[in-house]
Amino acid sequence: MRLSRYLFSTTKEAPAETEFVSHRLMLRAGLIKQVTSGIYSFLPLGFRVLDKVVSVVRDEMNAVGAQEFLLPFVQPAELWKISGRWDEYGEELLRFQDRKGNWLVLSPTHEEIVTDLAKEILTSYRRLPVVVYQIQIKFRDELRPRGGIIRSREFLMKDAYSFCKDEAQMKEIYQEMRGAYERIFTRCGLEYKLVEAESGLIGGDISHEFITPASAGEDKIVECESCGYCSKLEKANSVVEENEGVSEGCLGEVETPNTKPMESLISPKDKCSVCHAPLRIKRGLEVGHLFHLGYKYSSKLGALFSNEEGEKNPLLMGCYGVGISRIPAAIIEQNNDEDGIIWPKEVAPFKAVVIPTSEQTFDFSEKVYQELKGNSIDVLWDDRDTSAGVKFKDSDLMGIPLKVIIGRTFLKEGKIEVKKRKNGELIKIDKGEFIQQFMGLM
Repeated sequence: MRLSRYLFSTTKEAPAETEFVSHRLMLRAGLIKQVTSGIYSFLPLGFRVLDKVVSVVRDEMNAVGAQEFLLPFVQPAELWKISGRWDEYGEELLRFQDRKGNWLVLSPTHEEIVTDLAKEILTSYRRLPVVVYQIQIKFRDELRPRGGIIRSREFLMKDAYSFCKDEAQMKEIYQEMRGAYERIFTRCGLEYKLVEAESGLIGGDISHEFITPASAGEDKIVECESCGYCSKLEKANSVVEENEGVSEGCLGEVETPNTKPMESLISPKDKCSVCHAPLRIKRGLEVGHLFHLGYKYSSKLGALFSNEEGEKNPLLMGCYGVGISRIPAAIIEQNNDEDGIIWPKEVAPFKAVVIPTSEQTFDFSEKVYQELKGNSIDVLWDDRDTSAGVKFKDSDLMGIPLKVIIGRTFLKEGKIEVKKRKNGELIKIDKGEFIQQFMGLM
């Protein structure tokens, strides 16, 4: 892709009201643009990252036998009234009437409609277990959207649903989903914790969240230094009090303006109920959630199947969500420096950018760019008529993992420079051996 023709714009400063580093950098690097409160456009650079995340999610879901489908974004209110969530969900559920006066909702989640679908098809134990998933826009009318795409009203989500005949099947599926999620977040370059959590408005009696440690995090988790117990704060088994500031012995995360410390020690009088060792409170972002729903929806919506004895029983359900549009922000919160974003290779919008530093190297830089394209490398060619300094700064801000520099070293020594974004390492490669050695860096 020629950068001179790319729909992007970088800026030195982000709006003053941006609280979190991910929000600032996504705006500055031209990944997103705000449309209105809590609603963002993903520009081509941001969409490429989102698409890479989607590919990782789809790979891992397909690998465990989940089947992709697509449910409607607009749902009839009647299903929500039957489940009871028409009244329970509150003002985050956006409701409206069509021209015929029928009440509809913009989907914040899809438990009702997928259960209604299952009750028509999964009528025998012989069809079970089944896991289906979709990757789709959701809408929740957040009162106070914040942090850019961290807490937005419209967002992209992967939601999966399992249908089982008994607890043995359910346990197996739950563990498969946990494994898939662990691989997803590892491939996305995220540090994460699996914690016990509340089920909230989704329902069910067992729930776990994947939390990525981040100073910008809205969630608080407690972790035992001794036995490894980890839980959302509200789910913790002991009453805890959070001290002011960061305590001695913490991990040393940098405290940024307008954010609270990521970690603090709980008062010594409150101990882990499992082993009585000290607990710590950490801040983080939820990126995935597992729910053991039980019979909450199947019993209310009449989703029954015939068991081996011919008896009718409600389907045993689970649901599993990944906040896809939140993942890029979580990655940036953990991977940035004073110059901008540092993308992990698997989700980077482009793997490399070819930068000619003068008119003398422009033609040869195009040849290098075309050769990399021919070897199936996602590559940008910075063909803009601007200074090398601007090109370097934009590349660092956008977080491209490798800079391929065709400059003075090429003119003097016939060598191409490759600079790694993550650690600044500079490698010189003879032009005749470039492609072979460059592929080894991938």
